[in-house]
Amino acid sequence: MIKQTDRHIMEESTIIPKFLDYLKYERRFSEHTAKCYGADLSQFGEFLKGGSDAGGRHDEPIPPDHHEGGSQQAVAVATKVQVEVDQLLLSVQTDSIRTYLTFLNEKQYSKATIARKLATLRSFYKFLVKREHVASNPVVSIRTPKQEKKLPRFLEFEEVKQLLDTPPMNTWLGARDRAILETLYSTGIRVSELVALNMDDIDFLGEVVHVRGKGKKERIAPIGSSALQVIQHYMEYRNKRAQSNGNFDARVLFVNKHGRRLSTRSVRRKMDKYLKMAGLDPAISPHTLRHSFATHMLNNGADLRSVQELLGHQSLSTTQVYTHLSTTRIKEVYDGAHPRNNGHDDD
Repeated sequence: MIKQTDRHIMEESTIIPKFLDYLKYERRFSEHTAKCYGADLSQFGEFLKGGSDAGGRHDEPIPPDHHEGGSQQAVAVATKVQVEVDQLLLSVQTDSIRTYLTFLNEKQYSKATIARKLATLRSFYKFLVKREHVASNPVVSIRTPKQEKKLPRFLEFEEVKQLLDTPPMNTWLGARDRAILETLYSTGIRVSELVALNMDDIDFLGEVVHVRGKGKKERIAPIGSSALQVIQHYMEYRNKRAQSNGNFDARVLFVNKHGRRLSTRSVRRKMDKYLKMAGLDPAISPHTLRHSFATHMLNNGADLRSVQELLGHQSLSTTQVYTHLSTTRIKEVYDGAHPRNNGHDDD
């Protein structure tokens, strides 16, 4: 959701909305991603103005004149404000970016958040250079803050099986939830990709799923026969419900009790329910099944490039985190099988 201050800056700038349109219509970014970029740029604009977000003075907007000709004066004021904000954005130097990063640091933003905000500015000024609004990118010489490497959480195979076996298969909602969990683990797709699946995206004969990923990029993901059997079982329940309920969306694979497409939030709530029932860590998320899929694939001999393609990662470096995770696990297993011998070496 966009905050009031974000809307304020968006209305005061003409180039930020143009950049967001570029992201949505040329780069094919999602509405949610574009909003995140907009929020980051609005905060930066507020900082340049010396507004409340920057801990400085925040000028009150000039009220429109209600006398004759007031509307024309209001338009003139609005246009002047837009010019001022755009001039601030267009005249930014590298030192201003560094000062902004210091400000974010002092506000105790995490390194990951600061890195994201810097990436937003990098993309924004790259766009401005491309459209010849500025001569050079002031962010180009600034390095991204070093990130703390956090290994993704994953489940052991026994834990995955325990979770998958929890939803009841003798009710249509239980069958649906089992199919959801099986699909997430068997394919490694994201939750957003799962809820976007339609009925005809499942190829039972070819044992693959047609996935629409980030940036509207499409890929084919293999799916196991056991997961397909569970999906088939759910579909039988689903189709019976659809026959007696005209509100069911005929296209959508995973629907709520009203027959409409499930939300990602609903999937999270369902998983929380089954984690509690299975006695597993409630901190586990649907994304943990994606991490588990990737880790188990690598542990069973899959090569990194194949896992990258299965996960839909643009960069191989994103996938490489799982090799660290697998190596860590292998060391743990090795240490467990070969405990230290209290300093007595074997001959």
